[in-house]
Amino acid sequence: MSTPLQQLAERGQSVWIDYLSRRFVKDGDLKGLVEQGVEGVTSNPTIFQGAIAEGDAYDDQIRELSAEHDDAKEIFWQLAKDDIRDACDILRPVWDEGDGKDGWVSLEVDPNLAHDTEKTKSEAVRLFELVDRPNLLIKIPATLEGLPAIEDTVAAGIPVNVTLIFSLERHRAVAEAYIRGVQRLVDGGGDPRKVASVASFFVSRVDTEADKRLQQIGGHDELLGKLAIANAKLAYQTYEEVFSSPQWKALEEKGASKQRCLWASTGVKNPNYKDTVYVEELVGPDTVNTAPLDLVKAVLDHGEIRGDTIREGTDEASKLLDQFEAAGVSYDEVVQVLEREGVEKFAKSFADLIEGLESKLKTLVAA
Repeated sequence: MSTPLQQLAERGQSVWIDYLSRRFVKDGDLKGLVEQGVEGVTSNPTIFQGAIAEGDAYDDQIRELSAEHDDAKEIFWQLAKDDIRDACDILRPVWDEGDGKDGWVSLEVDPNLAHDTEKTKSEAVRLFELVDRPNLLIKIPATLEGLPAIEDTVAAGIPVNVTLIFSLERHRAVAEAYIRGVQRLVDGGGDPRKVASVASFFVSRVDTEADKRLQQIGGHDELLGKLAIANAKLAYQTYEEVFSSPQWKALEEKGASKQRCLWASTGVKNPNYKDTVYVEELVGPDTVNTAPLDLVKAVLDHGEIRGDTIREGTDEASKLLDQFEAAGVSYDEVVQVLEREGVEKFAKSFADLIEGLESKLKTLVAA
């Protein structure tokens, strides 16, 4: 009997773990999950903030680094580099065996640069060189300023995980930026087989914001918990359309790989919803679901994988967006708020991380 993770793989969906910490890597937990079917790792400032603040796993290295660096931010990047490298090495066999389809580990640029194109580009290059692993994805937010940075980074041959995508319009723009980047890479004589990308389309946060607005209006309980899945299904339609164009087919013949949809924020925020719903309803070929640790365990325990659900009910999904508008919930407002808050939350987590690191530095050096 195959596990639910193996069943997802049979349907063409890869499961990545949305979690990383030194103990998780060093104690063999990540390797154990890889053996059960997990094929990649994603991280973000919030994840690193929790990992470094918890326990003493980083204390010895922080103490050592403090002798070389007096900047807490640079110390953080050195800590992150080692964790990311170790995770890349664990996933490297997956990357090798699948010719770079999976086996990726993601590291995000400083979220404070989300609205600065040039600095984002420079940071992407710096971090890719710092980690020095071919199966590293550099995470860049899908802000308007991020779009040209994504294109230029891909054109430079650096693999990219585009994060914080909430709207269908922005998702299309991200896919088009990726294709332009690949085209420039090929035109410059580069090898498109060495670059890859995923488009991290956020799920549960969409329901959280839409449900809040519905409850304020009242009288539309039938729409609760519906927008996020509909939004993702329509995003997959965009993916299938954009990556079937003649321009893309020509690039694919030269070895380019499609920018897969990666379903992010797939842990439920509302305890009334089934804990595995954002996995079970978004199964389909050439997709990734990056799940927090608890969700991966829940899927292994009681996930029900019934087919290519991503292609089910797409007509109803389009109508659902109209129903939200008729109910008084503006789709454009929802996704704009979520993008702004997403950038702000990651920036705050990064600031808290650096502040906590500065505090820990003082304590360790004093000791």
